[in-house]
Order: sequence, then structure tokens, then C-alpha cells
Amino acid sequence: MAHTYTSLLIHVIFSTSGRAPLLTDAMRLDVHAYLGGILRELDAIPVAIGGTADHVHLLTRLPANLALADCLRIVKANSSRWAKERWPQQLKFAWQGGYGAFSVSESRRAAVIRYIQDQAQHHRRISFQDEFLVLLKNHRVEIDERYLWQ
Repeated sequence: MAHTYTSLLIHVIFSTSGRAPLLTDAMRLDVHAYLGGILRELDAIPVAIGGTADHVHLLTRLPANLALADCLRIVKANSSRWAKERWPQQLKFAWQGGYGAFSVSESRRAAVIRYIQDQAQHHRRISFQDEFLVLLKNHRVEIDERYLWQ
């Protein structure tokens, strides 16, 4: 086959370091926009970006030549550095070291977009930690809870 064809739609979740509520209302939309800009620079397509004060959800379409780990290393490092420059009062701003990433079929795309857009309402009922555990369980990701939040 002469060409490479992919459909790599990925739902990614990562939190602020220690799940601290560092993404204030005043900065959240700008951070989300910046994350989308970094993804576009990497030739990824940001489909939906949302979250709350302590975490972010990304639905992105990755190009075939971009590894997820490389993408997130670049996205997190650049956005963390930018946030500290943009909001000097947030010098402790950082993302957690890890992330959750889940493949999404085209048939679930619209549902995942709604889920990301409704994060504020969703988190009135469930904490980030409980949400993340449910996602891991639903995607049958095996974990050792002793190390999950370190």
C-alpha cells in the first residue's frame, strides 16, 4: 500500500499537579485555546477541549506520524511554561506527570464531545478521581490503585 490511512481519535485526560485547582475561570479558556494551538502545530486536530479547575479533557485526532506520548510531552511542557509566563502569579502551575488516553470510535465522537463540553455540570455529581476511575474501568485498563494518585 503506497499511502498510510489512519483514524486516530483519542480522548486524553490529565490533571494539574496534585490535582490542585490551578485553572481559574479567568485563565481556563485561554489555556484550552493554547492547548488547541499546540495540537494544530503538531498537525493534530483538536476536536474538543474542556475541563475544570483541576484537569483537562482533550479529544484530538492524531496524525499517523505523531506518537501520543510525544504529543502529550510537548503539549504539557509548552502549555505549562506558557501559563507561568502569562500568569506570573501561577508560578507553581504544572501538569501531573501522567495521563489517561482512550481510543474513541467515530460512532462515539459526538457523545465524547458532549461529555467534554459538560464537564462543569458533570463534576457537580462526581469528583475527578471518581470520574477517572470509571473511565479506566470502562476501558478495561488494569491499575494498581496504590500508585494511581502518586
